[in-house]
Formats: sequence, C-alpha cells, structure tokens
Amino acid sequence: MKIGIICGSHRDESQSEKIGRYAAAQLEAQKLCDEVFVYSLAGSPLPFWDEGIWAGEARWDDYAGDLLTALKSCDAFVVVTPEWHGMVPSGLKNLFLVANGDGILAHKPALIISVSGGAGGGTYPIAELRMSSYKNSRICYLPEHLIVRNAGSVFNTDDDSNDQESHTYLHGRLIYCLEMLREYALAFQGIRASGKVTLETYTNGM
Repeated sequence: MKIGIICGSHRDESQSEKIGRYAAAQLEAQKLCDEVFVYSLAGSPLPFWDEGIWAGEARWDDYAGDLLTALKSCDAFVVVTPEWHGMVPSGLKNLFLVANGDGILAHKPALIISVSGGAGGGTYPIAELRMSSYKNSRICYLPEHLIVRNAGSVFNTDDDSNDQESHTYLHGRLIYCLEMLREYALAFQGIRASGKVTLETYTNGM
C-alpha cells in the first residue's frame, strides 16, 4: 500500500509541510503502509490549469507528468491545507484541477488535516475541500479529519518547542486518523477492483 501526502502551502518552511512530514513519519513508524509519497506545493511549482491539459499537450506532461504518475500509484491520501484568510490556498485548489482525470484520485480515501497558526481557525478549509474538490476528481474524504491550531507549538522535532498537552492529544488523534485511513484504503482497493467503477461512462460528477 502506498499513501500520498499533499502539503498544500505555497510557503517555504511552512507549518503545513512540517505537519505533513510528521504524518509521513508516523505512517512509517506505525507500519501503516509500505510506501509514503510526499509532495509539497512550496514555491507553487504547478502552473495554473488550462484546457491544454485536456488536449494532451506535451508541456503539461513536462509540468506535471511525473507528479500525476506518482499520485495515481497511491492508494490513499493525506491532504494538509493551511487556512489563508479563511480559504484553501489557490495552489492546492489548482492541484485538484490538474489531477482531475484518468482515475488519479478517484475512489481513493483521503484524510484532511487543516492547519491554523491561531487558536480558533482551521474549520473553513475542511468545509471548502469537502464541498468543492471531490466532484470530478471522485476523491473520497474520510468522515474523520484533524484540525491543528496553534500549529507552531505542536509536531516539532524539538520536543521542548511543543506544548505538551496539545501535542500529546493531537499526536494520539493523528495516529487514530491514520489508522482509519489505512482501513479505508484497504476497503477501497476492493471497490476499485470490483469492475463497477467506470469513469468512461460518467466522466464528470453531478
């Protein structure tokens, strides 16, 4: 089993990437999968979607071919998003447009982790991703999600930098969510192999 982790912040050295890599380390430490693929949007390496991707233009293979191949090989995903002004970053939404076809994300479970630098944020990106990123991609979000508030005080490699109470709680809840993600991933392998899933007949969701 291969699990992909998408770190949705455009910023270098972001809290989102820190947390995404922490989640990757826990997947490996808990032996919840055979392989972890981590992709970070730091620096916004993907150009904005245009219809050339539908036409199979070679430039899009240059832009994103290796990434899309890696994502398609994953059985499940962790999507880590910061909250920027109450929204999901544009680069992360753009990734869902670019990775929209060929069953790349379709009928694969995903855990959302929302990241806020403050004490009260993080809920809007959860609602936004659940509402607007699954329709054509057919990604399947777990009913569980994780909101990491005061992100600078948890999941740090230097344990002295962590708020111990918050870190201990969120670490335990993260492990629970990752264990659930594995179980969903195992179940969805059967769904994709059932022969009942067709993306050719109904290309787009309703």
